[in-house]
Amino acid sequence: MPLDYPIATHTLSNGLRVVVSRDHTVPTVTVNIWVGVGSRHEQPGSTGLAHLFEHLMFQGSANVAEGEHFSLLMEQGGTLNATTWFDRTNYFETVPTGALDLALWLEADRHGRLLEAVTQANLDNQRDVVKEEKRQRYDNQPYGTAIADLGALVYPEGHPYHHPTIGSMEDLDAATLADVHAFYRRHYTPGNSVLTLVGDISPEEGFAAAERHFGDLPERPSTRQEPLPQLSPLTDAPRTDRSEDVPNDRLYLGFRLPVAHTPEFLACAVAIDALGSLTTSRLYRRLVRVEEVATSVSGASLGLVDGASLGFLGIDVAESADPHAVELAVCAELERFAVEGPTEVELESSLADTERSWLEALAGHQERADLISHYTLLHDDTEHINTYLDGVRQVTADQVREAAARWLIPDARATVAFRAVADEATEVVA
Repeated sequence: MPLDYPIATHTLSNGLRVVVSRDHTVPTVTVNIWVGVGSRHEQPGSTGLAHLFEHLMFQGSANVAEGEHFSLLMEQGGTLNATTWFDRTNYFETVPTGALDLALWLEADRHGRLLEAVTQANLDNQRDVVKEEKRQRYDNQPYGTAIADLGALVYPEGHPYHHPTIGSMEDLDAATLADVHAFYRRHYTPGNSVLTLVGDISPEEGFAAAERHFGDLPERPSTRQEPLPQLSPLTDAPRTDRSEDVPNDRLYLGFRLPVAHTPEFLACAVAIDALGSLTTSRLYRRLVRVEEVATSVSGASLGLVDGASLGFLGIDVAESADPHAVELAVCAELERFAVEGPTEVELESSLADTERSWLEALAGHQERADLISHYTLLHDDTEHINTYLDGVRQVTADQVREAAARWLIPDARATVAFRAVADEATEVVA
């Protein structure tokens, strides 16, 4: 049975795209804003600014004092947060229906009138906050640098995804107040944003509220950054070996994948499921259940828009096992899968798990709003939440095998290997 969530769209005169999905099951509304600015929009020497603004956006704006964005909404029973990624920054809150105007007023003030609050003192303070976050989440977290390490291997120097979303602390230190103001003016524009409202509200009410609060924000020239051509698979199996104080040896095998929202990316995602994402996967069965040389296996496909997506497998190596031998076993399974493709059971398991997780995500207002904003902003596909599973059901075993044979072979891997030692951390890059 096809999905049929109600979707209504409207574009304000300043370019802001507004999407409303009515759902009267509970008296709340989720406000979700995606801005087309992530780490891929940063220039060499100016990294970290997209993530910095995720912090600055909560530090006050023209008509809102520092800390009030949180306090005013939480006093109304609301929940809120924000995240930064390679392709976007998103801001979201869920509030009782009666607090919707407050939420939209607060969002409009910081999305259009932030810079009065971005002073030198505020900038210096949030720089220090970001540095502490880097220490906690990357530097002092076991395996905390894994995704950044993979990105540096999978994407060439100078590519928009080569550097991590948190950026370089040296670049942040070098950023002037004028640099930061210019970054905001360039990217935080109505035409570079999508506002999605999901919940106890009609399209007419939602469009009127968006016009009331966002309609007077000035239109600015487009800052759209055209994506680079699709990158080919890796050919030389680059690697980084780290010896650190981590709980156990762990392997990450990363791969360039086709860009998101393409049939070949979907086929690669199914292949990674069959190889390592599920407890029924080949690598889990062989390494964990049969040979007992690993304690866990995982996999993920991160759909990105600029030149290549990122896929990876993670393997926690058992204490008595040789990591090199485990990596060779993974490579053997990659080679076998490229020839055989998925079995009928593996294909059905992946498609069933994808369907289950998709329906679970859509059941809640917050994730549904986030998915609508995602596909509207990055792919201009507002109806994607209703059509995605149709595409999933069309994936064939041959498509999965062909995708794996091109993108998921041993020579196309980038390896980040963590070795557990108690000594001072060292790094060797080959």
